[in-house]
Amino acid sequence: MARNPERRTALLDAAIDVLARDGARGLTFRAVDARAGVPAGTSSNYFADRDDLLTQAGTRIHARMVPAPETVDAAMRPEPSRELVTELMRWLVRRIAEERTGYLAMLELRLEATRRPALRAELTRAVRADLEENVRFHMDAGLPGDADTVLVLYLAMTGLLLEHFTLPGVVSEEELDRVVETVVNAIVPAGAR
Repeated sequence: MARNPERRTALLDAAIDVLARDGARGLTFRAVDARAGVPAGTSSNYFADRDDLLTQAGTRIHARMVPAPETVDAAMRPEPSRELVTELMRWLVRRIAEERTGYLAMLELRLEATRRPALRAELTRAVRADLEENVRFHMDAGLPGDADTVLVLYLAMTGLLLEHFTLPGVVSEEELDRVVETVVNAIVPAGAR
């Protein structure tokens, strides 16, 4: 396997673009090479097989979506409150909107994982770890609610994002902030700790 980390990252970013544009069935080494603008056969030198490419693309999507620590620190300056949770969820929506291609590629990977046990296991591990980290973060930050609050927020925001990015007419851009606030207000009780 080739060892150039910059090229591997570029190939994974190209794979994410292909997944978002053409779906999992369109993800081939040839399509990745074309999207990355590299000679045919390049990606097959970096990934053992298509399953390896799918799994590593999922890992790369997660890396692209994680906010920089200094950005998180700035977002957490206000006092913990339901209003701060609302702002954090709005921030999440904005970050995902900026990474729309990655989000759509992740949806493709999730569907593909229903047919590929190894991919399902890896995505389950990664998403479960992210969820556990989010619970720890929420609790350590003193935000209102408990682990169940974080789980229900995660599930509600996942559904909202799915609707917004796949069928934008269901929840329009103009409605999004209001819907996020409604979700948080329904899940995080006023004055909850």
